Amino acid sequence: MKHQPSFSFWIASFSFVVCLSCAAQKNSPYKPDKNLLQTFENNFRDAAAQYKILAQHLPADKFPKTYFPSTGKYEFSNSGWWCSGFYPGTLLYLYVQTKNDALYMEAERILEVLEKEKNNAGTHDLGFMMFCSFGNAERISPQPAYKEILLTSAKSLVTRFNPKVGCIKSWDGKPNEFLVIIDNMMNLELLFWATRVSGDSSFYKIAVTHANTTIKNHFRPDNSSYHVINYNAETGEIIQKKTAQGAANESAWARGQVWGLYGYTVMYRETKDSKYLAQATNIANFLLNHPNLPADKIPYWDFNAPGIPNALRDASAASIMASALLELSGYVDVKKSKEYLGAAEIMLKSLSNTTYKAAPGTNGGFIIQHGVGHMPNKTEVDVPLTYADYYFIEAMVRYKALAEKKL
Repeated sequence: MKHQPSFSFWIASFSFVVCLSCAAQKNSPYKPDKNLLQTFENNFRDAAAQYKILAQHLPADKFPKTYFPSTGKYEFSNSGWWCSGFYPGTLLYLYVQTKNDALYMEAERILEVLEKEKNNAGTHDLGFMMFCSFGNAERISPQPAYKEILLTSAKSLVTRFNPKVGCIKSWDGKPNEFLVIIDNMMNLELLFWATRVSGDSSFYKIAVTHANTTIKNHFRPDNSSYHVINYNAETGEIIQKKTAQGAANESAWARGQVWGLYGYTVMYRETKDSKYLAQATNIANFLLNHPNLPADKIPYWDFNAPGIPNALRDASAASIMASALLELSGYVDVKKSKEYLGAAEIMLKSLSNTTYKAAPGTNGGFIIQHGVGHMPNKTEVDVPLTYADYYFIEAMVRYKALAEKKL
């Protein structure tokens, strides 16, 4: 390998995750589930084997998108697809857990393919693409090249910011439209990193402005979120509120809700502003107390999906929610902390069972099955998804780190 991480980098990487998961757990009554921890070790081993299978089927210049078990066919993407960072990010998470050099070598190989996207100002998803990949690489083995790639990515991302609207543009629409989706909250973490590393506060200010505008306009009185807000690009006025990937404009699309949960948890971590903690806990309360959340806590693809209880589940939403709740549990009082940790445990137990975790050698090498990408478009429906894998692994890493502090 070109860049073998040293022992000090292992410690730094481990400490980073611990600090996310355990920031305020000193007085928590939480006791880690030792059986679940053993399940996670098995999951890491199985996941490593799965991703070696996935790597074998991956064209040299492509990224995994999904796999169709009924036909045995893969769907790949180029580096500009919004999910391109999850494959290397998952490889790196698994490398830290398994110390399998083949995973690290494959991550290094695919990062070289991804690097050019640092200059891609045509997408709002550079946080997903570059921070979930190069951000993890930088934590494991810091290098000037990684720093340059991430800073360039942040500079590309902020070119999409409109001060009149107070947001980073998500989708390109008609000339006077300015479309912003709740998913964009997940790309702000890159900007906080950029301010810390460069000392340039403009990245921080843009992230905060975007988050504040989103709190104001994206959320309903019950703390559920619209998917898309269409602003007038010239005046900042709202043209339309809608839900593109959910069941209806006024429905609560499951993955959109958890993007918000995760995003505002990160906002609180980075700013310590109590309004972001309140927003994150309000979203968590909406999700965990929703009458349509199943007992196994794997959400339906939309909390208002037609056909419940026979509607499809979205395992990707559960993976993201579990990871977010584990971090959020570190910032709240003892009662809420116990609630969030308990819910995350249930989700991770469910995701680890044979319904959602693919048997080794199946699912095309993907780890998690039964994700729902875009139901209205009838694309990526009831299939594996790279982000389901990424956040499932991240959630287990966070739980394990928290447990290490308790055992």
